[in-house]
Amino acid sequence: MELIRILHVTFNMGIGGTEQVIRQLVLATREQGIHHEIACIDGHRGAMGDQLVEAGVPVHTLNRSPGFDRALIRSLRALIRSGEFDIVHCHQYTPFLYGRLAALGTGARVVFTEHGRFYPDRYRWKAIFINPLLAMLTPAIVAISAATRNALALYEFIPRYRIRVIYNGIQPLTPDPDRIAEIRAELGIPEGTFVFGTVSRLDPVKNQEMMLQAFARCLETCPDSVLVMVGDGPDREKLELQARSLGVSERVRFTGFINEPAQHLALMDCFLLSSHTEGTSMTLLESMSLAIPAVVTNVGGNPEIVKRGETGLLVPGGDTEKFASEMIRLQQSPELCEQLGQCALERFRKRFSVGAMADSYRQLYHQIVQSRVF
Repeated sequence: MELIRILHVTFNMGIGGTEQVIRQLVLATREQGIHHEIACIDGHRGAMGDQLVEAGVPVHTLNRSPGFDRALIRSLRALIRSGEFDIVHCHQYTPFLYGRLAALGTGARVVFTEHGRFYPDRYRWKAIFINPLLAMLTPAIVAISAATRNALALYEFIPRYRIRVIYNGIQPLTPDPDRIAEIRAELGIPEGTFVFGTVSRLDPVKNQEMMLQAFARCLETCPDSVLVMVGDGPDREKLELQARSLGVSERVRFTGFINEPAQHLALMDCFLLSSHTEGTSMTLLESMSLAIPAVVTNVGGNPEIVKRGETGLLVPGGDTEKFASEMIRLQQSPELCEQLGQCALERFRKRFSVGAMADSYRQLYHQIVQSRVF
């Protein structure tokens, strides 16, 4: 079988869900007749890029200038030609725009994956004219959830029938009981305390303000619990002030950014996700791989991951009272926690493993290379 050469175009390879998907995809398929390289257009490769370089994956850095950068198109085109790439796989819209234009005339075919949408989503008048043409020139357009596909069709004017869904997949996490015990001691969490938690950027779109409000109400009924918030971001100071004003700061642990948060996640008895919108939450998938039940908002791709009442509990977006009541329900029912967690693990293995995602993309790559579509 002839080697397929793929150039992934992305903003950078820092710490994030999109970057994790790219890394998992590259590592899962590179020994199956596929050669991967990565182009970061924002001038730095990031922590996951460093990891891939150590693993032998070439990562190129290009510098995107403000505005529409024609020089970036020329640089990408030169890279595509010198690398003799068969496929340019673009991740997110801006890398897609530059990657699609750069690939013209090189013989490389283009794949565009949309990994999520901004909140609130909005129309852009330029998209009405540009995106249908870009879609015609693109053999494969992928969304990571049906909700993301619907948003591409509605806001980007890309024909819905042209968009296929490939769910994100990850390697399952492995708990380390000794390290979990160390973290529990470091955070001052006594044995037997019920641990709610989240692993996320502290950002307005994640709506952790509502999570804190719900936790405060939960404490009124279930005082023997803590909330562990793993991550950092622009809302951290605001959230710490809110925890103090709610009188729950002694029950909340802000860990800051953790490079490898797997064991912090494994510490949790219930995973929380209160976002205004989501594509496919990688940390939600990670919690499922650890058989941890979840309470999540019924937005974006979340209801495609969590089956209501079977693998987790879904709450209307922004509904603090319902979010709190479902938290209380789980803490008061160990049997329900166990049932939901085991069903979540089973669903993860069937649908959201890295193997399932890699198989879907590998088949897509071969279809594109074998077709005559430009």
